[in-house]
Amino acid sequence: MSPIEAIGLTLFILTLFAGLFLIIFGLPGTVIILIAVIIYALATGFSKIGFGTILILVLITLVAESLEFFLGMAGAQRLGASRAGIIASVIGGILGAVMMTPFLLGLGIIVGSFIGAFSGAFVVEYAAQRKLKPAARASYGALLGRLAGVVAKGFCAVTMIVIALMKIYS
Repeated sequence: MSPIEAIGLTLFILTLFAGLFLIIFGLPGTVIILIAVIIYALATGFSKIGFGTILILVLITLVAESLEFFLGMAGAQRLGASRAGIIASVIGGILGAVMMTPFLLGLGIIVGSFIGAFSGAFVVEYAAQRKLKPAARASYGALLGRLAGVVAKGFCAVTMIVIALMKIYS
């Protein structure tokens, strides 16, 4: 393997794991992984990763993004969150992750994401209902839904990474 190939492979692997990391923010990390695999396949002339593998990864990406969306909504709606509360939960999760990034040795991203999701839903639901218990319940649902969505999407991303690396190294 030439040095340029080693650098390219290293950047590819780093991009795969960056995609996995972006899922915590609620960003489409599976799409980043898919794009990296397609670029790698194009760069290598589809010698290691073929069209069938890319098709499987496209399907996993669609399933992962849908799962995150529907699990987040289902958790929030099941415990009484409104549409505005769900939207505020998503926005709060992203803002919380960004604001907490420098804390807890970088793990503030994870904590901030979930605190932000809870807080965003809570503020909107409390403003709408003026009752503490329903707002807290809806926020808890948003938090659980977000957690379930992130775990499911993370599992799909890990599966995508394993499939890509198995094709390259087998």
